[in-house]
Amino acid sequence: MRFFPRSMLGGALCALLGASHLHAASAADPGKLGNELTPIGAEKAGNADGSIPAWDGGLTQAPAGWKPGHGDPFAADKPLYSIDSSNLAQYQALLPEGQAALIKTYPGYRLDVYPTRRSCAVPSEVAERTKAYAGQSRIGSDGWRLEQAGGAAVPFPQPQNGVEVLWNYKLRYMAKARRAQISLLMREKGGALFEVKQWANEYYPYNDPAVKSPADTGGIEAKLLYDVVSPSSRAGEIYLLHAQLDRPQDAWIYFPGQRRVRRAPSFAYDNPIAGSDGLYFVDQINMYTGALDRYDFKLVGKKEMVVPYNSYKLVDKANKYQDLIGPDYLNRDVQRYEKHRVWVVEATVKSDKRHSFAKRVFFFDEDSWNLMHVDMYDAKGNLWRVQEGTLWADPEIQACTSMEYVAYDLIARRYIADSFTQEGEVLDLTAGLQGRIDDKLFNPNELRRRGER
Repeated sequence: MRFFPRSMLGGALCALLGASHLHAASAADPGKLGNELTPIGAEKAGNADGSIPAWDGGLTQAPAGWKPGHGDPFAADKPLYSIDSSNLAQYQALLPEGQAALIKTYPGYRLDVYPTRRSCAVPSEVAERTKAYAGQSRIGSDGWRLEQAGGAAVPFPQPQNGVEVLWNYKLRYMAKARRAQISLLMREKGGALFEVKQWANEYYPYNDPAVKSPADTGGIEAKLLYDVVSPSSRAGEIYLLHAQLDRPQDAWIYFPGQRRVRRAPSFAYDNPIAGSDGLYFVDQINMYTGALDRYDFKLVGKKEMVVPYNSYKLVDKANKYQDLIGPDYLNRDVQRYEKHRVWVVEATVKSDKRHSFAKRVFFFDEDSWNLMHVDMYDAKGNLWRVQEGTLWADPEIQACTSMEYVAYDLIARRYIADSFTQEGEVLDLTAGLQGRIDDKLFNPNELRRRGER
């Protein structure tokens, strides 16, 4: 649930990346933003063979009748091809190692690849501030702490290293706050569908254009508050998380049986999340969360890859969880993949640190800085877990967003779907713009008040 060797991988990764175009990070040049680059640093031009079109501003106007969770602006598109076990060799260079492993492991697992739609828009204020602050953002001498960056802006639109890419993801634009009723879902060993339903309130102070430096947010990256609704054995649990810009996160938990709020110092890194059967770690929340202090992040480059994109069919509220959550993998009929350029970052555990994942490989969308896919490896270099996100453009906030994601455990042969909203009562991505959520909600005293109401 949302709460809560180098050798083998090195050769595989080099082979994977060598099979396609790689681009080194270019020197920072603010004059390119909005010209040959999009306002937040993506290549504006299409690719050589036309399979990736030029960026034309993205989806800024909602089709008639569309709202989040209802409708698909690209419903008329048809798949160009599907990738499965019969043709994997032909397309493997376009896939993360984890996707290839899923195809090899599970009969019937496939990727339906659609025409590429560069739908991610950029709010005008984000475009202006990204250009104004370009070259001013700074990482601390320890190599990972964010010491300087302006709000409502991509801090490193032309990244020079892996940590800068990670900060672009962590501070991506999400309209300051959002609220939804979300579910964690997994099949129990007997086949029954297990669900943890909760109210999610998320606050991103760095999306505020009034922020000029980390001091203006009190050093806060994000504040997350989750109220558990079901199952009945867990109803009333409340979780509060403060993600920090310069240190590991703070967390508090309210347990209704004890009627008290407790600090949760272990709610970080690779501690298993309660109720996940050990399949899911805290820092897998939102694809990756928490401090960047345990890894060295290497910027490998940029690559053309097939990734989940424009996931309107998946997030549509007409879907039912029983139909979406198959025994081995997510229903393939509702998944849409496209070819896009992604930044590839390889994270290796530092020599003086520990983590159950000795290596991670991240794949970030160039048009939005969303994290699309993560491959996770054990200390022997074996692929262990595979996580993929969703992405879809929301004209209400003039940007792309991501909620739902899926984490596969190749050793346990099980998976978890988290932050699914299809059967939830509310999906409100404009809560911050409309003032429906503010900073006052996210403090330990609020946990006590909500728990005792």
